[in-house]
Amino acid sequence: MPISPDAPQLTPAKSLPLFLRLAEVLARGIGAGHYQAGERLPPEAELAVHLRASVGTLRKALALLESRGMLERKQGSGTYVRGRKQVDASARNIYEFFRLELEGGGGLPSALLIELKKVRKPAAIPAFGNGLTPSCYRVRRLRFLDSSPVAVEEIWFDARHREGLTMAQLDEALYHFYETELGFWISHAEDRLKVGEVPDWAPAQFQLRPGQTCCKIERKAWSSNGSLEEFSTTWVDTRLAHYMARWS
Repeated sequence: MPISPDAPQLTPAKSLPLFLRLAEVLARGIGAGHYQAGERLPPEAELAVHLRASVGTLRKALALLESRGMLERKQGSGTYVRGRKQVDASARNIYEFFRLELEGGGGLPSALLIELKKVRKPAAIPAFGNGLTPSCYRVRRLRFLDSSPVAVEEIWFDARHREGLTMAQLDEALYHFYETELGFWISHAEDRLKVGEVPDWAPAQFQLRPGQTCCKIERKAWSSNGSLEEFSTTWVDTRLAHYMARWS
């Protein structure tokens, strides 16, 4: 599909360090069942080639997942997936709350930014924090899993945490950005799945057209101190991805 010359310029969000990206690829693969509890991962050299990374970078990712309790490295034997009940409940993957997966499961999230704008909070958006800050940031972006454009998102969060925020400062993983740059982390969220229509600002790279019916996810997300910190809406192309929640 040709892209109009008047289409908005999409900006890549700041990427996570490569070892964190590798850790998230593996964590999401484990969550999707690509690797089962007790299963030995492929040898490091083979896995590094598959993930297009150096063995040294891969080892940093494996060490991180081992510290989270997801893997067990046995000297002279290899690296094994641990059972869900053995995982440290306090350890959080960066994409712990990201519920979209490719049809085959997993997929590494990334984003192209459409817009970052500081605006007066609309009445339709729930009050953040103490409710005293009249302004908030609105982020619009196109979300990918691997190379597939699976969703568009509109995310609102309170401006009290940072004045003069620019697009160049935003990570592709906003929850990681909240924790490392804004000083709070998301501890729990509530999702509501609805039927909606693709918004009129959706870019041409998103394969559903504005006004087309699709799955819509509305999320409220709270910090560890119980403060509502984010409200978001995600419009999903369910031909490419699906919403997945798992319990054990």
